[in-house]
Amino acid sequence: MSGLRERQKELRRQAISAAAVSLFQRQGFRETTIEQIARDAGVSAPTVFKYFGSKHEIILEMIKESDRRALIDVHKRIPEFDDPVDALCHLEHILVSYALEILPPALWRELLPLVLVGGDGGLPEAYRQMNRGLQGEIANVVRELQEAGKLRADLDVELAAFLLNDYSHLQLLRLTASDEPDMQAHSATVRASTRLIFEGMRA
Repeated sequence: MSGLRERQKELRRQAISAAAVSLFQRQGFRETTIEQIARDAGVSAPTVFKYFGSKHEIILEMIKESDRRALIDVHKRIPEFDDPVDALCHLEHILVSYALEILPPALWRELLPLVLVGGDGGLPEAYRQMNRGLQGEIANVVRELQEAGKLRADLDVELAAFLLNDYSHLQLLRLTASDEPDMQAHSATVRASTRLIFEGMRA
């Protein structure tokens, strides 16, 4: 019985998330209310609050789960890459692919300026806290490459992770400027830039 109850809870949580994303996409994140999400999910507003403390939490939980899945994938495949640029490009590609899988470009266009610059209540700070965790996970990937002898021993891993994460956000903002993202052009730009960062500008 407890298994069935847990399954019902998960289905209700998924219904709430799906209703929220649909509303966010149709009328914008800022214009959507918890009451509207509850109505479209077929539940009461108190039920939404039982699963999520706010509409911010719905978005953040989805992004966090997306990042978690991407990092599991990356850690599995890291040993396959001889060229660290390939590994870092794969990391960026997987993070972006999962991000676009959970939220459409139009919604990212609205959310990224809010979370990166500010202007919507608790979303920017909550996102920054979560993003610090992601940056730490990226540092772990960089450290794994370093320990495998694929990156120099004196590399500032934390700084490298900060730069990679920051750059990824900028590229995601550019990528989602269109409702039909050009993944091929995006990947080519990321590879060229990552190669430049990796090799430096020394003569």
